[in-house]
Amino acid sequence: MAPMPLGGMELPMRMETNQRVAHSDFPKYGTLSTEKLSSTIGGDWLATEQRDKTACVHCFFWRPSADDDTSSELQQIAALDEAGRQSRNALRGKKGLGRIARLVVVLREWAHKARRAEQERPDSFLERFRGPDVQTLTTATSSKETEDKEDGKKKKKRELFVVNPSGDWYYRWLLVIALPVLYNWCMLVARACFSELHQRYLILWLVLDYVSDAIYLMDIIIRLRTGFLDQGLLVRDPKKLGDKYVATLQFKLDILSVLPTDFAYFATGLNRPEVRFNRLLHFSRMFEFFDRTETRTSYPNIFRISNLVLYILVIIHWNACIYYAISKSIGFGEDTWVYPNISDPEYGYLTREYIYCLYWSTLTLTTIGETPPPVRDEEYLFVIFDFLIGVLIFATIVGNVGSMISNMNATRAEFQAKIDAVKHYMQFRKVSKDMEAKVIRWFDYLWTNKKTVDEWEVLRNLPDKLRAEIAINVHLETLKKVRIFQDCEAGLLVELVLKLRPQVFSPGDYICRKGDIGKEMYIIKEGKLAVVADDGVTQYALLTAGCCFGEISILNIKGSKMGNRRTANIRSLGYSDLFCLSKEDLMEAVTEYPDAKRVLEERGREILIKEGLLDETAASESVEGNVGQKLDRLETSLETLHTRFSRLLADYDAAQMKLKQRITFLENKLKKYNQDDFFSDASDNPLEDEVKAKP
Repeated sequence: MAPMPLGGMELPMRMETNQRVAHSDFPKYGTLSTEKLSSTIGGDWLATEQRDKTACVHCFFWRPSADDDTSSELQQIAALDEAGRQSRNALRGKKGLGRIARLVVVLREWAHKARRAEQERPDSFLERFRGPDVQTLTTATSSKETEDKEDGKKKKKRELFVVNPSGDWYYRWLLVIALPVLYNWCMLVARACFSELHQRYLILWLVLDYVSDAIYLMDIIIRLRTGFLDQGLLVRDPKKLGDKYVATLQFKLDILSVLPTDFAYFATGLNRPEVRFNRLLHFSRMFEFFDRTETRTSYPNIFRISNLVLYILVIIHWNACIYYAISKSIGFGEDTWVYPNISDPEYGYLTREYIYCLYWSTLTLTTIGETPPPVRDEEYLFVIFDFLIGVLIFATIVGNVGSMISNMNATRAEFQAKIDAVKHYMQFRKVSKDMEAKVIRWFDYLWTNKKTVDEWEVLRNLPDKLRAEIAINVHLETLKKVRIFQDCEAGLLVELVLKLRPQVFSPGDYICRKGDIGKEMYIIKEGKLAVVADDGVTQYALLTAGCCFGEISILNIKGSKMGNRRTANIRSLGYSDLFCLSKEDLMEAVTEYPDAKRVLEERGREILIKEGLLDETAASESVEGNVGQKLDRLETSLETLHTRFSRLLADYDAAQMKLKQRITFLENKLKKYNQDDFFSDASDNPLEDEVKAKP
């Protein structure tokens, strides 16, 4: 019988033909148990299905008699095989669908569980270094203070809505409030000057106006709930938050910006949008958004240029609107300077009016084109003012754009200066062309892979703790693979990371040679290194990212036959980025962490034993010698302490003797003083009596 498939596997049928024919393989009675049937027609799959149904399988067997012949037995077995095959096909189809459904459910649960674990559980490597989250600590501190203030009373606590000014939510709100501020600064003056623009889209302007007013009011409420730092912690007291905001000038400007001046519409009509000019006083929020965006963006130079262009466009826009308003007050077409007469169809529609005024304003403020000369005195004054503003704008554009472009190219210029200096030196020293090409390729690799920035110089102004955390995050994948970093303490990790220095090696460069004095250990960040023989071709091993080497020669392991010399040749197969840790820095770091030093020494001892470079006798002798030296030092220290103690005891006895002598001297002097007072009193009394007896 053919094997029956099950989930990509095949279960061989356990019953052979000759076994089926034998009467002894059939049960005495007409009912087969589940286990017997499973072993007879299909293995554990059918048995499991039958157990789920918790019923016995009744087969179409009857108890064989002596009169049955071989043909009848074969017919019975054939009927049994046919019935079993049909039942197995039916059960197989149902079971296959059920298994597919269960597999889908299991996979979905596993995916959700993995996603939840990935979201909830932070990286253990970073968690061990960072410790608990600052927000958790502040929340715990705040809750503890609240419980202390309530004096054990059980009250339902409602968490006060306080906005963290350094959070993402606050930054997004600044974006929201900056939009209506920019809208008011651009459209209010345009609607006030171009009356047709205001009247044509009046309903739209009213909707946008009152939506911006609602956002202004919400911003004032949020400002009342914006926290500030006091002693490094976010203040959540509503009274303190409100008092701090109310005491600022911005609060007064914000209140003025939401005054309901729209009631003036009842007196002037809806065609006077200038009554809403107080909405322009909310400008500080837009500037705050620009400042925070410049700090957060990864492209600050591009943002500064865009911000400068926006300011210039707003100034040109305002100047164009004012020019149109002055032309309207003087009269369109009254002279050559003002806007042409709007009765002319060429200049009588809204788009041409605004574009013409914008063109005139751009030419005037940028001082790059010819404009009609003014005629009236007020026109002269306005043009003079425009020229002054234009000079300032031109100077601002030239200065800012020039500094931004120089900043954008500062890295390239500095890097190119280094290359030029190296080229000049090689030419002056007549370095070979091959070496010169190798150096240039090395510089090209640095620039192409953006490795020209000195990370430690960039992060020099940050505190050590924050600098180490940034370095760990940047090089996390490499540091997690290093065995000595996986179990070390957080303090040692900080010290080691701050002492690592990046180095880049070219293809074929030897990082170290066998027999060289070891002064550094290396950690591979990127690239592949090979442990090669003395010929430089035969490879013994391959080192990849996360491997560290060179610690044996700088640990001064006792009993090492090589001493502090390198034990292998290591060569770079391609361009390799390594972290270098000097011997002095490593010893300084592990001095306060003996466990880490012990781990490094054990690892180095294992490597030396494996390579047969460890003299165990010398190592044991050195250990015994170290113990003897320690005992000698201990005895010397005890003798020194005994001598010092004897001196202190002698000094104490001498000081005590002097103190007793001084006390005795003072006592004798006091007794003598008391006796002199007594005799002087006795001699004075007779004289007094004689004086009193005289008349």
